[in-house]
Amino acid sequence: MAADSNIDSVANNRVVALAYKLTVDGEVIDEADDKDAIVFLQGHKNIIPGLESELNGMKIGETKQVTVSPEGGYGEVDEDQVEEVDLEDFPEGVEPEVGLELQMADEHGHPVYGKVLEVGEDSVTVDFNHPLAGKELNFEVKVVSVRNATPDELSHGHVHGPGGHH
Repeated sequence: MAADSNIDSVANNRVVALAYKLTVDGEVIDEADDKDAIVFLQGHKNIIPGLESELNGMKIGETKQVTVSPEGGYGEVDEDQVEEVDLEDFPEGVEPEVGLELQMADEHGHPVYGKVLEVGEDSVTVDFNHPLAGKELNFEVKVVSVRNATPDELSHGHVHGPGGHH
């Protein structure tokens, strides 16, 4: 079969632009329309697995409702991710209070999300689970565009250029 230059459906190693609306517990958490669609490399775990697997074969312009379980999304809530943080390790100039959400860095310098659950005299209890851990994710998705990935993008496993990671 000759290479098809008129790519019209989602498949692994193709760059997909996806408009979506994410609803959790009946509340819209995040959305992107055609103009600010997310752009990713299908089949390379650039997006959560439970959503990625449902997109294969979708055509440009097609819409779909996808429900993703915690296992296919951000995982279950992990009690080991609730930790005591010494007040002296708390970001400078940030007043810890219950319910405060913050970005911190782990020991490797990667950004981690934390939510303060409790404030003690010299330590703070912080939940480092992803805010959507343990949640069922309801997506309304629309394929905006599909193109072949460049050899460079394939070797790096993500999209380059406008809308992609660098």
